[in-house]
Amino acid sequence: MHDFRLVRRPLGALLLGASALVHAGEAAEPVPQVVVAASRVSQLGVADSANAGVVTQQQLAARSVYRPGELLEATPGLIVSQHSGEGKANQFYLRGFNLDHGTDLRTTVDGMLVNQRSHAHGQGWTDLNFLIPELANRLEYRKGPYYADEGDFAAAGALAVRYADTLPEGLASVGLGQNGYRRALLADSPNVGNGKLLYALESFHNDGPFTRGDDFNKLNGVLRYSQGDAAKGVNVTAMAYRAAWRASDQIPRRAVDDGRLGRFDTVDASDGGVARRYSLSGGWHAASEAGVTRVNASVVANRLELYSNFTYFLDDPVNGDQFSQPDRRVTSAVNAEHRWGSHRVGFQFQNDNIHNGLYDTVARRRRATTREDHIVETSAAVFYDNSTRWTPMFRSVAGVRVDHYRFDVDSILPENSGRASASRASPTLSLIFGPWSKTELYLNAGTGFHSNDARGTTIRTDPKSGEASERVTPLVKAKGVEVGVRTEALAGLQSSLSVYQLDVDSELVFVGDAGTTEAGRPSRRSGFEFSNYYKPNAYMSVDADVAFARARFRNADAAGRRIPGAVEGVASLALALDNLGPWFGALQLRYFGPRPLIEDNGVRSRSTTTLNGRIGYKLGKRLKLELEGFNLANRRSSAIDYFYESRLQGEDEAVEDIHFHPTESRSFRLTLSSAF
Repeated sequence: MHDFRLVRRPLGALLLGASALVHAGEAAEPVPQVVVAASRVSQLGVADSANAGVVTQQQLAARSVYRPGELLEATPGLIVSQHSGEGKANQFYLRGFNLDHGTDLRTTVDGMLVNQRSHAHGQGWTDLNFLIPELANRLEYRKGPYYADEGDFAAAGALAVRYADTLPEGLASVGLGQNGYRRALLADSPNVGNGKLLYALESFHNDGPFTRGDDFNKLNGVLRYSQGDAAKGVNVTAMAYRAAWRASDQIPRRAVDDGRLGRFDTVDASDGGVARRYSLSGGWHAASEAGVTRVNASVVANRLELYSNFTYFLDDPVNGDQFSQPDRRVTSAVNAEHRWGSHRVGFQFQNDNIHNGLYDTVARRRRATTREDHIVETSAAVFYDNSTRWTPMFRSVAGVRVDHYRFDVDSILPENSGRASASRASPTLSLIFGPWSKTELYLNAGTGFHSNDARGTTIRTDPKSGEASERVTPLVKAKGVEVGVRTEALAGLQSSLSVYQLDVDSELVFVGDAGTTEAGRPSRRSGFEFSNYYKPNAYMSVDADVAFARARFRNADAAGRRIPGAVEGVASLALALDNLGPWFGALQLRYFGPRPLIEDNGVRSRSTTTLNGRIGYKLGKRLKLELEGFNLANRRSSAIDYFYESRLQGEDEAVEDIHFHPTESRSFRLTLSSAF
């Protein structure tokens, strides 16, 4: 597909290395209900890097999110975008990466990995549309390959969303808004026997501002039973989600400039999809004189029917270029760890039974098969780390993990069937100095990895062209170093500054959109991040973050050394107000800087600045009314930009052009909610 590759970046590994915090991918330790004055938990003496943190329910609840995945933007330096309207997985940007739909951003919800490996559309597919923001009681984030308990998909960052075991009160809400927005939510956690039964049911519809509305409909439910406390407890959770939508994919700028298309038009009206997700998970934890043990296990069934057309009539001037990427899978996982004294050991297992394919379609009707595969991908890992305080002013965290992967591919092309396996050891080390004057200094180093698509490890023949195809490296090494500082020396202000460098041996990827593999060049990303949280009084809090990254291929090439789509500069400013009598509110300003779209930097995207906000009024002790506004300045910006060849109907030849998805126009949503 020419320059449009939706590149999946390799890498892996991360932290939040304190015994007081639950690690991403592990069983969640129940947290007692507490009221906190700050919405970012202090990390002095707890975190092992300057870029690890916890965002509490208070700060998450103050954010105005157009889509559930945007809740993750509470992570400093992270941009969550969308190139296909509603329903499809978000696009993520962090630390100089265009992370596509989640590659190299390891994301878990209640210990269940959301990233889907060897996915039909792209490695690490992360669909967070099943997330219910009101149930999230905290977000834990880490960045860099410095943590032994994090493996695949984690080099740029690892995020863990934790659902509450119980709610302080029942919640019922109804929301109405422009562009067909409708939402209803019912949630509570009554006592049942010796535990709590948490339930939540969400119904949602949205069309967006598009000429042909997205008609996004979803139904979402959660049912959890939990017993115990922070010392010993157990929980069992069932989740169910299903959705359908019509996609408003990116469109060529030339057609908007000459009036053939409006900003909110689409080219192929039959693009879209259907998604389903069902999961059953359980967690158990216990503390004794022998230490603390945590175990969680899950079974997740995902199913996706996805129809896309990015090049319109480039390859087939008669039927068009629409293709289908169905993916259905069952993922089973077990994570266990035991901590005693300064030691921690853990075991992680995951098995994916996958059926996916790539088909040529017309108006969602299949007309040709490019490839069809049954994949069984299994991985197991053990890790160990040691946290030692050598002096009152110096401590260290040293760890290592060993991963083993097995790939088994059964393809309709016999020559592309086969088995492969790979192993990798990933050491990590963090040195922490302080605290002095409420300040700590961090030195971090570590290696990680990124798994490539299983189909790329056994391929011999390009299923589209029939030519010989080179196999990819199953596990690609990433190596990172970082220096950071965190301080709370000024009353009410938490600040962190870090400078990092991250090398990838090769950005080898499987290109799901074309059914082929491509060997990428070695790359290096370096940059800095500066994050601040300020709470000057009881009714105001301010988040101010800025990040810059320099992304380059490490070897010379006539095409250039820039990495297309690599994010360079981002910034955000969020203001939240509460305890102003019955009034409360928030504003969020986000800057998404320009990016190179081709290797020689000859074509660049424009920057995007958006302003969202909310204002609310408490009608009583249990009833409140909120008005949310999105893109308040009504900026005509792009949510995302690509540069590649396409051909519209009536055009005689291919045209290289910027293709963009517009940010949604200014819109408002009104929500009435009641506690019970």
